[in-house]
Amino acid sequence: MHTCLSPCADIWNTPKRLIEKAREQGIHIIGISDHNAAENVAPALRYAEKYGSGEITVIPGMEITTAEEIHILGLFGDLEQVLEMQSFVYARLSGKNEPEVFGEQIIVNEDEEVLGFNEHLLSGAISASLEEVIERIHSLGGVAIAAHVDRPSFSVISQLGFIPESARFDAVELSSSITLKEARRRFPEIARYSVISSSDAHYLHWIGNATTEFLLAQPGLDEIVLALKQKDGRRILME
Repeated sequence: MHTCLSPCADIWNTPKRLIEKAREQGIHIIGISDHNAAENVAPALRYAEKYGSGEITVIPGMEITTAEEIHILGLFGDLEQVLEMQSFVYARLSGKNEPEVFGEQIIVNEDEEVLGFNEHLLSGAISASLEEVIERIHSLGGVAIAAHVDRPSFSVISQLGFIPESARFDAVELSSSITLKEARRRFPEIARYSVISSSDAHYLHWIGNATTEFLLAQPGLDEIVLALKQKDGRRILME
């Protein structure tokens, strides 16, 4: 999900409202994955801990735009890891945001109070290749997922025409606009990977449009990694 930090997301997508909406939808695990930034992950973690009553687990994440303009979803085990990834991204991200052109980039706390505005051009691409971004995600202990591979823009397939075997993705993600059966027909190369589906919510009413059901011992990224590898009885429940 994207918070109000992402320039393409609705300003009402505060961490608090995302978590409350997910709870209404019966979703137990969410990923906070703003474009090229992670400053609203901490308030999401705090809100889930203070008010979530243990019902919602927040996975820290980022949706990173590579030099090839490919979106990669990086998911991490803790706040420190995702902030290290943010530092890597910021060091390679050029330009300054123009809110009237690209949208506001709002940093908030868990109580929806505005703390400031991110001035980086978060809608831009960083000066690091697909392989470099995946390598950095892995070096921090994270999971690298090819974002919305079925979309006609900003996906690895739309940008390159194929998924390079040298790109060590842990999984591929489908958008809410395609079924797994149709995706397998159109993109047979995804058979090499575990497949998940996500809402990629830019608006609150998108939450729940697409979800992935996992069989886990408990919520958390370590368990999701086991499910992606189909190890120790953990698995993805998608048809």
